[in-house]
Amino acid sequence: MNDLLPGEIEVWQFVESTARTLFGRFGYGEVRTPMVEDTALFVRSVGEETDIVGKEMYTFEDKGGRSLSLRPEGTAPAARAYIEHSVNNQEPVSRWFYMGPMFRYERMKTGRYRQFSQIGAEAYGAKEPAQDAELMDVVVQFLEALGLTDVTLNINSLGDDNCRPAYHAKLVEYLNAHREELCADCQQRLERNPLRVLDCKNEKCQAVAAAGPNVLEFLCEPCRTHFTDLQRKLGVLGIKYVVNHRLVRGLDYYTRTVFEFIASHPALGTASTVGGGGRYDKMMKGLGGPDVPAVGYAMGLDRLVLLLKEGGKTFVQRPDLFIAVADEGSQDEALALASRLRREGLKVDFDTRGGSLKSQMKRADKSGARFTLVLGEQERQSRQAKLKPMAGGEPVPVSLDSVAATVRAQPEAPAVAPAS
Repeated sequence: MNDLLPGEIEVWQFVESTARTLFGRFGYGEVRTPMVEDTALFVRSVGEETDIVGKEMYTFEDKGGRSLSLRPEGTAPAARAYIEHSVNNQEPVSRWFYMGPMFRYERMKTGRYRQFSQIGAEAYGAKEPAQDAELMDVVVQFLEALGLTDVTLNINSLGDDNCRPAYHAKLVEYLNAHREELCADCQQRLERNPLRVLDCKNEKCQAVAAAGPNVLEFLCEPCRTHFTDLQRKLGVLGIKYVVNHRLVRGLDYYTRTVFEFIASHPALGTASTVGGGGRYDKMMKGLGGPDVPAVGYAMGLDRLVLLLKEGGKTFVQRPDLFIAVADEGSQDEALALASRLRREGLKVDFDTRGGSLKSQMKRADKSGARFTLVLGEQERQSRQAKLKPMAGGEPVPVSLDSVAATVRAQPEAPAVAPAS
């Protein structure tokens, strides 16, 4: 679990604001759910035999004897809120997004922590492949807006209750024949939830899975049509993708469409998935709610931030102006001037400690401000001062009554790295 301080938080804010802009364009509204939920919610939705519920949840008993858990993912809490507030009676289709911290006690990996942040979206009420494609389009446009282009979309279909049993039986038969080649965890998964074997990151297990039965060969006609139509719609949108028949995701609630966005970057090591999701048409009814189809996804904010930081882009906004005081008598007017300019929309830095003009200029240089204005008795009397461009160049005369307008009128100079 990590602290985020100024100097680093800015990249997080950039990702979050970019996400909000994209979701707004697609008509998704924000939902905020509690970080603590009834443990039974995750057992019923995510699946008791998944690693998340079985090994990774932070679960505790409160003073009332209730079993509660810190949320390990965002889909189940959103589904609970949708049901609890009878949203299906208010509108036929709902599109929500969320962002915030999740919690899992799992092995540490690059860009993955025990408190981590996700950005996700859920769409309720539409069973058509067009809704799946729209969600993927949101992610593609989001990644493009962040400047992350080396990301590949993987898609698959897991079928439904009509066709999955035949595949399940064939998979179990195959895996049992190769039981000794599987890791200890997968030998246990084979008894409880064989699909989880396909999600194992052990190289030997991956090799066994690669030669196993292909789920796409078992799809019934409705599921096959849904998957074919999804691929056609992705083509219409110009979204490139790879069909990966081994893709199952790590949760029990998916039916038909599943997908992942996989980044090719050495900074992520083996933890290359930056986000994914799928369709979960049976979850709402299984949680005691209405029989409403749904599809959703989540992206790991920590990993996105890591990729952006590796790109070397600067996200810290430098001040427009640093105000320095030449004498103690100018302190109050400098404070008032800074306050007024902030009201007028400028980002202004001002050292309330004062000190020598030399030390203040060093702090101005370190702040990375575009301009510095020195305020002394002469400037107070004449109401005239000069804006010193910190990137170099001639000082700009300015009236103290029109500082904001003058700063905005100056051409943007290349950013100068603050002094260390």
